[in-house]
Amino acid sequence: MYFLGIDLGSSAIKLAILDGNTGKAIANTTVPEKEMQIFAPKQGWAEQDPELWWKYVCTGIKQFKFNGIDIKLIKAIGISYQMHGLVLTDRKLNVLRPSIIWCDSRAAPIGDKIYIDKGPTFFKEKILGSPSNFTAAKLKWIQINEPHLFDQACHLMLPGDYIAAKFSGIPQISKSGLSEAALWNFKKGALATDVLNAMELPSHLIPEIVSNFENQSTILREIAQDLGLSDDVQITYRAGDQPNNALSLNVNKPGEIATTAGTSAVIYSVSDIDAFDENNRVNTFLHVNNTPVQKRNGILLCINGSGILYQWLRKIISGSLKNLASYDFLNAQAAKVAAGSDGLRFYPFGNGVERIFNNKEASSGLQNLNFNRHDTAHLIRSACEGIVFAMNYGFEIMHEIGAGGNLVKASNANLFLSPAFREIFVNTTQTTLELYQTNGAEGAARGAAFGFGHYKTLNEANENLKLIKTIEPNAALSSSYAEFYKLWKSNIQINK
Repeated sequence: MYFLGIDLGSSAIKLAILDGNTGKAIANTTVPEKEMQIFAPKQGWAEQDPELWWKYVCTGIKQFKFNGIDIKLIKAIGISYQMHGLVLTDRKLNVLRPSIIWCDSRAAPIGDKIYIDKGPTFFKEKILGSPSNFTAAKLKWIQINEPHLFDQACHLMLPGDYIAAKFSGIPQISKSGLSEAALWNFKKGALATDVLNAMELPSHLIPEIVSNFENQSTILREIAQDLGLSDDVQITYRAGDQPNNALSLNVNKPGEIATTAGTSAVIYSVSDIDAFDENNRVNTFLHVNNTPVQKRNGILLCINGSGILYQWLRKIISGSLKNLASYDFLNAQAAKVAAGSDGLRFYPFGNGVERIFNNKEASSGLQNLNFNRHDTAHLIRSACEGIVFAMNYGFEIMHEIGAGGNLVKASNANLFLSPAFREIFVNTTQTTLELYQTNGAEGAARGAAFGFGHYKTLNEANENLKLIKTIEPNAALSSSYAEFYKLWKSNIQINK
């Protein structure tokens, strides 16, 4: 009995197959081979083609079959996806325009204006924050700027909902997905129709609402035949990538914290309170295991320019070379340089407006660059320090609203593969870091197995989660990083 997990990122799509009998992943794949492009037709815009996502999902499944995996044994599918994106389709699920994805900034002024006009109290009582730059504000942007497309729209979906709909032919959205879209009323435990009304948006665009874990739908027979799957495969789990990352690390109880440093960098703390940050620098969403009798929220801080900065550095360093420098090379270079990067400071704010600055842009770039002292290794090390310092800036805000902690869990992936990055992280944030051998696709597969009923509890689903390493802060290094961070923080410049 197998379970398929799909993790739809903005750089790549990862897929994993879990053997339900052993509780272990038997296969992983990533598509496409090169990182997916983010299109930016205008300054601050970021779009991707949902039809390409679906093409790559199908390619990944067929790769498993080509490699000898009996995919007929797959019983259920779990889907993790990049949060806050907007996919609009017509009645036949045809995509009307490219998806406006999570890091697109165009709708931020619209969300902020509505927040001010209606008043913070109204939104605090409903959605625990501002419509900001989330999916609801992106939909409003379409209504204002592309009315001809808005009038054709029948279904609003998040990226993972679109993939699920391509499998099943049924448009749906999850409760936690609505919270990611700024459309979940936390007090009522229902769709925030009052927010839709305040934004003058129609409710008929919201598809069927489902729970994160349940038999949400069955895949279409023609899709099953094309991919080589059984025609009774169910979709039993869906969640945004950060709640799913927490699930992947068995972070499901109040006080537990997960982190990731992929395209963006995130710290995500599970809580049993409806936390609200008056300045909307960190945000509260439903966690995957929230129920009417068990409040579970995820308090999330996000730094946009993390792995995408590392990807940019890789391209810049490689220049016109046919083969790009490997990420292992970048990690090795970062390890050559002492803490503090010999005074070189990197500000990683080059991927849209930042939530930690209340949806304003901060000046990005380098400070104290010296052509006679600094080389490639310094540049890479300072980028790692800048990313962690930005994360710590947000972590301080989380502490202010009671969502911090001293133990953080992460997958042994992306920037956490770098020993230098891990050193910077634990000594700057003053936390113990536990590294696990897992990924978002494997987490989505375990979510699918739990939603299918194969596992009775989430703890049982994560029973085979493997701890690789525990890293503790070092007193001397922590003291040094406190000074480096203080200098870095004092020089942040916000573009008002």
